[in-house]
Formats: sequence, structure tokens, C-alpha cells
Amino acid sequence: MFNTLVKINCHSENKFLKFIASNLLEKLYCCEINCAEMDKSVLFAHHARGCTIVASKICANVVIFQNVSIGANLKYNKVNDEWENVGNPIIAKNVIIADGAKILGPIVIGENSVIGAGAIITKSIPANSVAYGVNQFKPKDKNYDLIFSPNMINPQKIIHANKKLVADFNQRN
Repeated sequence: MFNTLVKINCHSENKFLKFIASNLLEKLYCCEINCAEMDKSVLFAHHARGCTIVASKICANVVIFQNVSIGANLKYNKVNDEWENVGNPIIAKNVIIADGAKILGPIVIGENSVIGAGAIITKSIPANSVAYGVNQFKPKDKNYDLIFSPNMINPQKIIHANKKLVADFNQRN
């Protein structure tokens, strides 16, 4: 149902259906998705729970995890009597945005980049980077996929690894 609602909300020409889909996304999944332009291949992990996505453009093969905020970073200049920093982010191709990341303002996240969990990004990030902390980034290691890969791990391996961690912890304590 989630993917159908996203498809209607983001790609339908019917304003009434978009309105209904938008309301259902907020009610059922606690998320808002409002993009000027979004590729149909964009994936939302965990049904975009807790996400607020207001972007200028999200390109192909982007993956967005839960509790992500993408939006404005406006400020009003009282001296000049005008708004500054107007616009929303553009997310280029093949970007992965991890849990709780915030991407704000008229910036561009370069292709093949990863935005780390909890990162706060208010400045453009070059292609092939890993962004973390507050506006920090480093080159991405081309030998690794971080957070997401089309060849995802079998959930049983994660369960097994967690059981081993717990057993090791319990043995030490």
C-alpha cells in the first residue's frame, strides 16, 4: 500500500487523488513527501516512517531511510526586508540517505554520495562523498557500498550476528 500511495502522491496528475494519498501517507506512515520532481525509482526504507521530504528534485536510484528531513533552511533578513537561502535540496543519482539525516537549503548532494546517520547538511556535498556530522564529508571508498546495496544481506545473517554479540556480551558480564 505504501508504494502505491507514494506513486499517486508523487506522480499522479489528479490533484484530488494526490491530496488523498498525501493525507494517508501522513496518517498511516507519519511521513510527508512533497517534491517538485522525483524519479520513480526512489526507494524509501521502512516506509519512510517519520520522514519529511520537501525537495526540489530527487534523481534516480536514491534510497532514503527513516526519520530523514529534506527541506528548506530559510532565513528572513529584517534589514533588507527579504528572505534569503530560498530553495530546497537537489539529491543527485544513486545517493543513500541514512537514518535521521537532515539535508536543508538550496544545496546539491552529488551523485553516488552517502549521507550518514544523523548528519546535518546545509552545504552542497561533492559527488562520490560520505557526509557525516555537521557539514563534514570525505571521499567515498569505491570498494564499499555503505548502508544499502542492491545485493542486501540475508536477514538471517543479521539475526545470527546479533545472537553472537549477545552471547559474547553475556559471557563477559
